Amino acid sequence: YVTAHVARRAGQAHGLQSDIASFPHPHHRSRLFQFIEIKGTGTSERAPIRRRKSPKHNSEMQPASAKWYDRRDYVFIEFCVEDSKDVLVNYGKSKFDFSCLGGTDSTKHLNEVNLFGAIDQKDSKHKRTDRSVLCCLRKVEPGKSWPRLTKDKAKLNWLSVDFNNWKDWENDSDEELSNFDRFSEMMNTMGGEDDLPEVDAVDDDSADSDDEKMPDLE
Repeated sequence: YVTAHVARRAGQAHGLQSDIASFPHPHHRSRLFQFIEIKGTGTSERAPIRRRKSPKHNSEMQPASAKWYDRRDYVFIEFCVEDSKDVLVNYGKSKFDFSCLGGTDSTKHLNEVNLFGAIDQKDSKHKRTDRSVLCCLRKVEPGKSWPRLTKDKAKLNWLSVDFNNWKDWENDSDEELSNFDRFSEMMNTMGGEDDLPEVDAVDDDSADSDDEKMPDLE
């Protein structure tokens, strides 16, 4: 259409301006038109050019899906990224940053979280597996429950609660020790690039044994 239109107007330079003005959509004229010189007339005419959208590149950062749960002395966050590479975790006093390359296409992930409470940067660790990266954040105030992971109440579409590990740890009972023991065993046997802190051992003869357990989520 463009070629035929320009050729038709080549010998009628006097009618170019009126013809351009007759286009029904002025907005489209100004947005998607490009000047094309008509040889032999010394004039120019705008012709519509169809532009292709740029494809998405893996250079764009996107947050990794994650789930979290609260314990008495720790907060756990599991980033669900398979075959992660170049894992980088930065622990701040009240901020937590996670980044990596994930999947066969090496998608770039970046998660920046302003935490609900303060954490001990030196005692916070992470552990990588082929399926995920599990981060353990040591609370500065042990025994204080976190009702949410983030400082703000705004919902994050990439974050969810790990209900499989969530429980009311403030009301822990001895009957729940089996769940705790299974968790400790999992942490000790799970391979990874960094060792998570060992869970405090539970002494059956101690009256304060409940206080030494790693709490579950609320």
